[in-house]
Amino acid sequence: MNRFAIRHKSAGSGCYALNENDLVINILTGKEVTSVILIHEDPFSAGTMPEDPWSTVETPMSKSRELELEMIWSVTLTPKFKREQYYFEISDGEETLCLFEDGLYEKEKVERKGRMKQYFKFPWLNPSDVISPPSWAGDTVWYQIMPDSFCRGIHTEKSRLFHDWDNCDDACWRDAFGGDIPGIISRLDYIKNLGISGIYLTPLFLSPSAHKYNTSDYTKIDADFGTEEDMVRLVNEAHSRGIRIMVDAVFNHSGTDFFAWQDVLEKGADSHYLDWFFVNSLPVQQGRNTRDGRYFTFAFIENMPKLNTNNPAVMEYFAKICTHWVKDWNIDGIRFDVGNEVSHGFLRHLRSVLKPLKKDLYLLGEIWHDSSQWLEGTEYDSVMNYPFVNSIQNFWVDEEKKSSDLLFALNRVYSLYAEQTNSVLFNFIDSHDISRARVRCGNDDIFFMQLTLLLTMQGSPCIYYGTEIGMGRREGEYNRLPMPWKKIDAGEYDEILSQTRGLISIRNGCSAARNGRLEWDRALDESRVVHYRRVSKDGHFVEVWLNSCKEDFSVSTSGRPVFARKYNGEILSPGGIAVFMDK
Repeated sequence: MNRFAIRHKSAGSGCYALNENDLVINILTGKEVTSVILIHEDPFSAGTMPEDPWSTVETPMSKSRELELEMIWSVTLTPKFKREQYYFEISDGEETLCLFEDGLYEKEKVERKGRMKQYFKFPWLNPSDVISPPSWAGDTVWYQIMPDSFCRGIHTEKSRLFHDWDNCDDACWRDAFGGDIPGIISRLDYIKNLGISGIYLTPLFLSPSAHKYNTSDYTKIDADFGTEEDMVRLVNEAHSRGIRIMVDAVFNHSGTDFFAWQDVLEKGADSHYLDWFFVNSLPVQQGRNTRDGRYFTFAFIENMPKLNTNNPAVMEYFAKICTHWVKDWNIDGIRFDVGNEVSHGFLRHLRSVLKPLKKDLYLLGEIWHDSSQWLEGTEYDSVMNYPFVNSIQNFWVDEEKKSSDLLFALNRVYSLYAEQTNSVLFNFIDSHDISRARVRCGNDDIFFMQLTLLLTMQGSPCIYYGTEIGMGRREGEYNRLPMPWKKIDAGEYDEILSQTRGLISIRNGCSAARNGRLEWDRALDESRVVHYRRVSKDGHFVEVWLNSCKEDFSVSTSGRPVFARKYNGEILSPGGIAVFMDK
């Protein structure tokens, strides 16, 4: 037995409360293991002394997710007295080992007289400790909008010159295009008809840049985007269409025009705001990158000084900003930029302030890696699921990968967190921070296969503005170009829009596509044909076939077709997609 593969912690995704009554326990083993039995009971079932004989229950565990080199075994318990003590009995058919908190023991040595046992324990199932993200997020299809690039609704003079909206082949990251909040309002029906139920807006506040991630004033919407009244109207108009609104919070760093940073520049060591930042050398010198460490910034970008979110004054300042958004604008979610660098104390404070105002407020962190420590129920509800998009993209980049490799990669993604968190993970295939999916994919076939996966997997999927029409068809093309509304309105994208709407409608219309159990076709492990079902508790299913091979493939199904590309009713051509639902 591979002892090095056996791992468990009675915390995180290893052991957690699924709800107020049920406890989920997971353990990793090597694939040679044939059975895992959980030995468990209330820790005080026999008494309060460690020497008291402990009466136990034996519950077989089931294989839940297979990884590349390991197997995850799971069980869900309902502790009668809200607590549980346990250890594992693991067998590969030849030997049996017992895993305790302090290590592995041969079974026959466990009961040696006088041996002290270091059991795993879940001390108490407190309702307030249960991870409880907003349930609506798992049923939401998001649409990410960069206001500057989406739609221009204000046609009066603005504060700057804008790049030509319809002729932008030479555009770069410095260019602004003049989109605004009234423009977004004017296109809400388009967004609704796409099947969208949530809009994520990148920053709105006063800033010298088009992207607004270097904020000058967190209390003022940038005039080029509109007014606070426009924002309230956007939220109300969106809500009337069943669309929720999430805004972007840039609290890891500010811009150099932010009043507190300006005070530091002016007064140096005498500034009351010096400890709002991380200044290591005075006087502050701007004008070049910060690799010399004279002050800390986002990355090494000198016009984005890093905020000290450990400072109670900083915590309180931004708590008031967020309170205004929630109480006065009635927003539904906040996405936190560079969400892994702000302090845990800052996030816990914000959550304690905001959740009482709106219990089902969705708090989303921008984190590109394993985010377990931020998803324990006291900080974020979810994170941007970069491991998800990485897993999908890498399957099509490496043509040597098989269907099983994609399964193992996705299983790893979903093994990181509690199941209730998995249901609201913010999934996507592109965003403003990575190249557009259509550019990376190289052709429409791979693009639509990735889009199909996105919309039929567990989580809260997001479409980046323009992805619905396959924006971005040239390598290196800027990923923040404006929406080509003239062409859209003229019907030039009707065919691809129809296909995107079709996939979103499957997501919206089939609970199995959102919440169903994943059943992967392991008979195709050595193929690049991907075939899986998601099955709901009542037996309804959505079934997906993706042909990533270079040969035709014959599809067999009992379902009715609801979406197809390169499929003639029997044969799925290379690059083809077929989606079915139960009859």
